[in-house]
Amino acid sequence: MSLSSIPVAFLAGLLSFLAPCVLPLVPGYLSAVSAVDADRLGERGTARRVVVSSVPFVLGFTVFFVALGIGAALVGGRVVTNQLLLEKVAGFVLVVFGLAFMGLLPWPERLVGAGLVQGARGRGSRVLLGGAFAVCAAPCIGPVLASILVLAGSTESAVQGAALLGVYSLGLAVPFVLAGAVFTRAMGAFRWLRDHYRAIQVAGGLVLVALGLLLFFERFYVLRIYLNRFLDWLGVEPAF
Repeated sequence: MSLSSIPVAFLAGLLSFLAPCVLPLVPGYLSAVSAVDADRLGERGTARRVVVSSVPFVLGFTVFFVALGIGAALVGGRVVTNQLLLEKVAGFVLVVFGLAFMGLLPWPERLVGAGLVQGARGRGSRVLLGGAFAVCAAPCIGPVLASILVLAGSTESAVQGAALLGVYSLGLAVPFVLAGAVFTRAMGAFRWLRDHYRAIQVAGGLVLVALGLLLFFERFYVLRIYLNRFLDWLGVEPAF
């Protein structure tokens, strides 16, 4: 796995958080995992409770996504043993998903498995609720999630595929937990992002298409070069 894939996976997680089927539901999920009424989120004294309660929820959807990453890496490694061919296939698929994310190609966005959420709530398990959230959100965040799974499928081992999806989950978890810590201010920022989601959608789709083209034409190392230059500009010793 190229280390240049790590920031891509993290940004993909952030982008997934902003999806229309995720962002509007954040207050409801924060309320469900913390047992704090939605209209009391952001009040003094509730932030710590919400953040602590969010940890098992985050763990739940992380386990789901990491399992997908392991599966993608195993399938990718067995179906296509030629790494060069695998990267070309991955590049083509990334371009398709990028176009779908921009709305230029059809993609199903209907949520499924709502009963899983109710079941998890009934059992009082925050971990299961996190897993149910991942299953329900998957169709809507499909283009982004599938793109990261394609990258995971092009890695050299299941461990690397799991690590890549772990980073993706981290990108999804960070804004979720931050929303619980500073709910009032965070919601103001998220509303602005929601109102500009079309621009974010186009930009995210273009990134996916660019990554796909780099993979397909065997130029992914270009991204690595620019990352090294950026790290050098920051005064950080490049690790790759």
